[in-house]
Amino acid sequence: MGGNQSARKDTGGGHAIRVLLVDDDPDLLALMDSAFTRAGYDTRTATNGRKALAVLRTYPCDLVVTDIVMPEMEGIGAILEIKRHPDAPKVIAISGAGPGSRHDYLKWAKHLGADETLAKPFRMSEILALASRLIANNSNHLRQYGS
Repeated sequence: MGGNQSARKDTGGGHAIRVLLVDDDPDLLALMDSAFTRAGYDTRTATNGRKALAVLRTYPCDLVVTDIVMPEMEGIGAILEIKRHPDAPKVIAISGAGPGSRHDYLKWAKHLGADETLAKPFRMSEILALASRLIANNSNHLRQYGS
C-alpha cells in the first residue's frame, strides 16, 4: 500500500486533493485506499499515528482519515500533533473500539481537534461524502501543490 499518484479531484487549480489514510487494519486500509483512489483522490497510507506523522513530513495533504486505537501511536496523539500546525489538514477520526467506548473515543477526538468523526463500521459512500463535504467547506484554504 502506498496510495495512488494520479487523481481527478482537484483543488480548483488543477492540483490533486491529497488524503492520508491511517488504520492498523490492513483490510480496511486497502478498502479505503481503493475507494478514495476510485473517487479521484491522491492517497497515501500509514498503519499508525507515528508513521502518519512521518508521511506528513514529505506529503502535505488536505485531509487525514485516522483510526483512533492503533499500536505505537494512537490517532488521538496524531490528531494533537497534526492540529498544532497553522496549515493543518482537515481530520476525520474513525473508531470501532468496543461497544460503549467507541462514542467516548470519537467524542474525545472531536474535542481534541478532529473536524468530523465516524463510527465503524461505515459504508465507503459515507466516508467519501464526509470527506467531500469537509474539503468543499475548506476549498478556499486548500494548499496548492506543484507547478
